Amino acid sequence: MNGLVVDILDLPPTIGATKQVHLDLVAPEDLGAEVIGAEPGSPLVVDAALVSMEDGVLVRGTAQARIHGECVRCLTSIDEDREITFDELYLLPNKVAEARADEEDEEADDLFVAGETTIDLEPALRDALILGLPMRPLCRPDCAGLCSQCGERLDDLPADHHHDIIDSRWAALSELLPGSDEERD
Repeated sequence: MNGLVVDILDLPPTIGATKQVHLDLVAPEDLGAEVIGAEPGSPLVVDAALVSMEDGVLVRGTAQARIHGECVRCLTSIDEDREITFDELYLLPNKVAEARADEEDEEADDLFVAGETTIDLEPALRDALILGLPMRPLCRPDCAGLCSQCGERLDDLPADHHHDIIDSRWAALSELLPGSDEERD
């Protein structure tokens, strides 16, 4: 059973009834995007309020996670602590069936569904985290990236860093210049 699955048996069905949840666990493997996300195995702290509603259970929560990724320009590691907030309505199973029966509801397949006795917070947390993370993470906004010739980080190289590259189409002309190769260089 996933550590982000919480029990709702003790949540009264009365509209407005609230249950507080506090979870201290480790981040699962796939909590994030391919380039950046919660570091697997790092501490993940989730605090949420579960509120009984007419159609289901409203979950309002925050999570603290350690984020790990790579800068898309220079491939430097990015590590930071981040707070994620999420608000989702988990529909009761009978309400989901009604929504799916309604032909005009195109988003019925994307609804969060409460189980009979539990709610899985992982999909809501994952969605909120992914939406809050940059699509193209950078170590800093003005990251210069990598040198296209040698592959070194441009921020670590001197400002006058360059490579003398002779276009192979013109290389034969250098033979026509007077003097030895050492004098020309």
